Amino acid sequence: MRTSSDEPREDRLFLATLRIRIPRDIWTGPFSSAHPHIRLEALNRTDVTPGLSVSDYWISGSPPGVWAHEIGEFPDVVKAESLAEVGDGCLYRITYKNPPIIYLYRKLRLPLQFPLRLQAGYIAWEIVARYSEFQEIMEHAKMADPAVSIVSIRRRPLRSHLPLLTDAQHHLLDQAMAAGYFAVPRGITLTALARKLGRSKSGLSETIALIEKKLFETALRPDMALA
Repeated sequence: MRTSSDEPREDRLFLATLRIRIPRDIWTGPFSSAHPHIRLEALNRTDVTPGLSVSDYWISGSPPGVWAHEIGEFPDVVKAESLAEVGDGCLYRITYKNPPIIYLYRKLRLPLQFPLRLQAGYIAWEIVARYSEFQEIMEHAKMADPAVSIVSIRRRPLRSHLPLLTDAQHHLLDQAMAAGYFAVPRGITLTALARKLGRSKSGLSETIALIEKKLFETALRPDMALA
């Protein structure tokens, strides 16, 4: 039961994992459904054009490159390349038409959380967003899969630590997150981010280090435990 000291939901950071059936018009849906035993991990994403993306995928199965031809036959795939054998699978570089979720994340200025794990027609979709943004993503997920389920959810109040940053630091943090700098793995290098923002690499590095230090110190405070 909520008390008067509870933070409003709108001022909380949601960390959630959804289980979503992948739409049939996105190549990973029919491909993983046709091969339910294989595992896929999307490791990153980079814009090629406003309507195209390229991602590196690790996909289980041998011999190396075994899936490249089949993936390349899907209508939303522009190019499928086999890069290297890794473990019991292979790295592939896939260029594809953007699914609708990319445009939603662009509008919300949120970074995608990698890796994305897919198997047997489903994806485990991790979300880090404020309440209002989380609601928009949930509405989109329900349109794609009315049976979408929330596997896990945690909430962290934002109000007590974000004001430690100045307005300029807030703005830079938003820009860096939108560009994918804090994604894992990074969606953009420090050099590319500095060029994109028109700032010096050394100055940008120092400012980001200060932001990270402030947020890290705040995260260690006892009153910042996850709600």
